[in-house]
Amino acid sequence: MKEYVIIVAGGSGSRMKSDIPKQFIVVNGLPILMHTLSAFNNYSPEISIILVLPEDQFSFWEELCSKYQFHINYQLVAGGETRFDSVKNGLYSIKGEKGIVAVHDGVRPVISKTVISNCFTTAAREGTAVASVACKDSIRTLNPSGTNMALDRSLVRLIQTPQSFRLEWMREAFNQPYQLIFTDCASVLESAGYPINLVEGCYENIKITTPEDLKWAEVYLK
Repeated sequence: MKEYVIIVAGGSGSRMKSDIPKQFIVVNGLPILMHTLSAFNNYSPEISIILVLPEDQFSFWEELCSKYQFHINYQLVAGGETRFDSVKNGLYSIKGEKGIVAVHDGVRPVISKTVISNCFTTAAREGTAVASVACKDSIRTLNPSGTNMALDRSLVRLIQTPQSFRLEWMREAFNQPYQLIFTDCASVLESAGYPINLVEGCYENIKITTPEDLKWAEVYLK
């Protein structure tokens, strides 16, 4: 079955305290986003990669590709106002009728072939597959009254990307109007009535958000 990946990168870099968007920060000799695209290309040169960026970042990205001699094949698509809109734009660019679509954060460059493969394989079989890991820390909920309560962490999973789905299911789900509860693609599919299957992710698959995350990424990408 044809495999696609929509890589969404629309960060501003504010929490990173950076003058450039975080996806363009150089780690181990390459901008973060190039590591991410390379991970999927290394998984399978046959995969169709769709990169979604804010349109005003196109020229800067193209300059970086020229500077770093980055020649992986991909389709560049303009992002939307929200992540939901950006994924939807990427989805609209797919012309095929059937296939499996993974959605991945552009700033998760440390993603393994095993996790990518498991997401595609499970989605092909079950319809959905979302990478996740067990929670290591104790968890408490906060209530409006100011009280808090401990939760059983064995009942909690930390959600990552890739999140993979049958193409036709995604198209139907993303025809819904946007809702604030749509924090990721899994919540969109779930709202449309589709079951969500969790697959094992990996703790190295961090989302680079703060300067501390860069230090971990440097270690993992070696």
